[in-house]
Amino acid sequence: MAAQRGRQTVRDLVLSMAVIGVVVAGIYVFIPHDEKADPVQAVDYRVELVTARRAAPYAVLAPAGLSQKWKPTSVSYERQSDNAWHLGYLDPDGEYVAVEQSTAAAEKYVPEVSQRAEDTGRTQRVAGETWQRWEGPKYDALVRTDGGATTVVTGTASYGRLAEMAAALGSDPAGNTR
Repeated sequence: MAAQRGRQTVRDLVLSMAVIGVVVAGIYVFIPHDEKADPVQAVDYRVELVTARRAAPYAVLAPAGLSQKWKPTSVSYERQSDNAWHLGYLDPDGEYVAVEQSTAAAEKYVPEVSQRAEDTGRTQRVAGETWQRWEGPKYDALVRTDGGATTVVTGTASYGRLAEMAAALGSDPAGNTR
């Protein structure tokens, strides 16, 4: 009798698993899903930009004139963290690019926001400005200190894309995102 009970338990388990499998397959087939949809949602950063430009003791920079293929993905301004401004993007190739600004000491701040990048000692001219080139195991960066703040354009993108973002940066005292 105990052997028959064991077979019934195993049989019931197999039947239960089969029923669950049919239900899961049905859900997968009949619930619409778009595998080509972009899971990253663009953010509207205008309010945060206006707020940061009013509060920060430096000219807060944001890009203007980038193509629609650049997608803003994250934004923050933290006054208590050395007036840190962050604006993250995905470039047209799907690589990450961030604009980081702060009044923190550059020696500490740049490695922090660039994921341990180090100064190469080389520079790059972008839109008439000289930027320091930093290289890291994860992110590379273009760095410039001006007006009491350090600006870092960093990410997984190529130096060409980082320079494209750096060239697009500007500050509009009226708070407009050009």
